[in-house]
Amino acid sequence: MDDFRKTLNASILKLLRPLVRLLLRNGVSYGDFADLSKWVFMDVAAKEFGVPGRKQTVSRVSVITGLTRKEVSRLQKISTPDDSAISHQYNRAARVSAGWMRDKRFLDSNGNPAPLHFDKGKNSFTELVREHSGDIPPRAILDELMRVGTVAKDEDGKINLLTEGYVPRTGDVGKLHILGTDVQLLLSTIDYNLQQGGLTPRFQRKVSYNNLPVEALADFRSISAEKSQALLMELDRILSQQDRDMNPETKGTGRKLAGIGIYYFERDVIEDS
Repeated sequence: MDDFRKTLNASILKLLRPLVRLLLRNGVSYGDFADLSKWVFMDVAAKEFGVPGRKQTVSRVSVITGLTRKEVSRLQKISTPDDSAISHQYNRAARVSAGWMRDKRFLDSNGNPAPLHFDKGKNSFTELVREHSGDIPPRAILDELMRVGTVAKDEDGKINLLTEGYVPRTGDVGKLHILGTDVQLLLSTIDYNLQQGGLTPRFQRKVSYNNLPVEALADFRSISAEKSQALLMELDRILSQQDRDMNPETKGTGRKLAGIGIYYFERDVIEDS
């Protein structure tokens, strides 16, 4: 086995270990995971590894994936779980919370997200939703943000933003949606950089040390969260000015998804973990 394949196998094991922990913790068996993996192998091979100008065949998908022709044919008839509704809900709620943090009409005198009445006054929560989430009913957005712990009502009945951005603190469905989207985007960037070699790689960096005392981490968590949030807010302002949903008058061709993701990590240093 050459060094490339050895390194790839080692990387796959590292990638799978936290995923398997999550699967076992949530009652997903190996059989369930294997079925999903087979379907993805079939689907990616069928859609992305065809010969230009020729129709992809069951036989070619079988050769590429190692699955039998019978298995490929069976898998092609299976529909996959669809989280498009959750994705739509997530995107709408995220827009509202982001708009709340940057739109001056909904900030207090200190530049922080102001407590809002649901539908009273010019700068209400209802108006916030209309400005930043289109035709979604404000009550539906409020219910979702309250469900995941992003907002809460105070004793005066005003709605307060509790977190800087839409990151579900309660509700496993929302958190699992983030698993599917954020990890996918990181892996896509790594794959892109591997294909490009040294030519125009996409930004992908981290900073870490492996011999840190426990006492050093509290300050680092706080500092890194503060600086990361400030950077994300600045980049959000830049991107939102070019987003057609936020600014319909924006000109240009094509439709792209682009952004920056930042995450904090911490664990005990244990071999093979």
